[in-house]
Amino acid sequence: MQTLAVDIASTFIDDAAALVTRLGRALLRFVMAPIDRIANACDIAGVLTERRATFRMWRASRASARHEGRRFSLLGRLNPFRHLAHLT
Repeated sequence: MQTLAVDIASTFIDDAAALVTRLGRALLRFVMAPIDRIANACDIAGVLTERRATFRMWRASRASARHEGRRFSLLGRLNPFRHLAHLT
């Protein structure tokens, strides 16, 4: 009986964390949309598209590392500027 209660509690906590994460990402995407539009309008040489491709490859390697069991810090996940990495 205790196992069922623990499973229900952990499922609730996981769902709540996923909800907060997705709402945070949606809010951040909404707030950063004007900056992304300005950056895309100013990108004459195609530097941003190249950096975005590099960022996607980097993110894919992180996803594969996550499947291998390596974990990343909580600070990296909560960093509000991590979505701007392709602009630097």
